[in-house]
Amino acid sequence: MSHLNQNKKILNSENSCIEVLQQVEKNKRAINGLMSELIELHLREHVLGDTEEIKEKELNEFLALVKRYL
Repeated sequence: MSHLNQNKKILNSENSCIEVLQQVEKNKRAINGLMSELIELHLREHVLGDTEEIKEKELNEFLALVKRYL
């Protein structure tokens, strides 16, 4: 939440559009990094699990989710 509060402060201040866009880009990178970690964690724990066999249902659900965001 601190990033969102910081964005609100930036928008309500005298900062230039460039500074606001730079802050938004920082937030975007942070969210993308988190998303990458969550994707990897999900694949390792829920799709692949402890076996080498791919769980088809989990894989299909995950791929549908990824397609919504890409």
